[in-house]
Amino acid sequence: MGKPVGMEVSIAISHAVRLANADVVAAYPITPQTHIVEHLAELVADGELDADYVSVESEHSAISCCVGSSAAGARTFTATSSQGLALMHEILFICPALRVPIVMVVANRALSGPISIWNDHSDIMAERDIGWVQTFAENGQEAVDLTLHAFRVAEDHRVLLPMIVNIDGFTLSHFIEPIELPDPKLVARYLPDYEPLMRLDPDKPISMGPVGIPEVYTEARKAMDNVLVNSKAVVLDAWQEFADVFGRTYKPIESYRAEGAETILVTMGAISETAMTTIDTLREAGRKVGLVRIRLWRPFPFEEIREALSGARTVAVVDRAMSLGGPGGPVCSEIRSAFYETSRRPHIFGYIAGLGGRDVTIETFTEIIDKAEAAAEKGTRNEYEMIGVREI
Repeated sequence: MGKPVGMEVSIAISHAVRLANADVVAAYPITPQTHIVEHLAELVADGELDADYVSVESEHSAISCCVGSSAAGARTFTATSSQGLALMHEILFICPALRVPIVMVVANRALSGPISIWNDHSDIMAERDIGWVQTFAENGQEAVDLTLHAFRVAEDHRVLLPMIVNIDGFTLSHFIEPIELPDPKLVARYLPDYEPLMRLDPDKPISMGPVGIPEVYTEARKAMDNVLVNSKAVVLDAWQEFADVFGRTYKPIESYRAEGAETILVTMGAISETAMTTIDTLREAGRKVGLVRIRLWRPFPFEEIREALSGARTVAVVDRAMSLGGPGGPVCSEIRSAFYETSRRPHIFGYIAGLGGRDVTIETFTEIIDKAEAAAEKGTRNEYEMIGVREI
């Protein structure tokens, strides 16, 4: 394996796309995603990536371009963030319906308003039901590896769905970390050339995206859900293949010092590493706490989350997005639904933290654990709270 080198995470992701030999990159800059497509432009201009680089006038055009290039049989990549992802909204639903295996990196950032360029997960949580396979990276190495994994999964003929790799904006996208870029020969072994099952071809015309009249619409939506749910098996297979080729192992759910823990934190994304430090500190103080990190967001790994949390008395779920007018955060809602029909349910509490780039520190996680344990002691079951809210 290669030697890790210090590299900005966004730049490393662009090199992962280069190693994947993408055919088309459609790009529109938006903070904090810009460095990814900016460096891809340099790689194409310097001849390091033989791809068509399409500079478009908006994110809506970027994803529309991706639909066309992928439908024509090209390995296709784009990246965006926040309002850019929101501008793609209309087309995002079309991509899985057309079975175009586009790969997109989303540098997660808060949505307006008020306008914010800083990190939280509100952009992707507003798009959780678009029908794309979705993963979350904790660090730069994962961001690189999950990008390669995304091409491998999306283009599998059992899947043929678009896939998003989420990275936290700024707190991950702009960090410089030791990152190992995989050997191109190993990448070629792991990720063969894309062979489309079907594509737009004037010599062999097909219809893509016809009108869904009432007699077929329901069945078409059900078929989309079936393939998304069934894609989980391919996600797991591709992670096992990744471990066989590159020696790094990934799972939908990963636990940290959770064995014997009475209280378990649940996190997703880059804050998970700060959460691990918190668990270490509290364990040294004699507290029975642990951590569960979610890597696969869609399809949601219900079975794994139940197994990982079944031994806990108290579960504190940390969301970085709000479900306005609803029961707290989206991740907490999924976890509660996972346990609804089980005979033994832990006390599950939701906490919203880190909105708009506000720091989530060891002290924040400690406060969350303290609040969850106190609520469980009172017998409360459905509490949720926003952490660190100031008087307004």
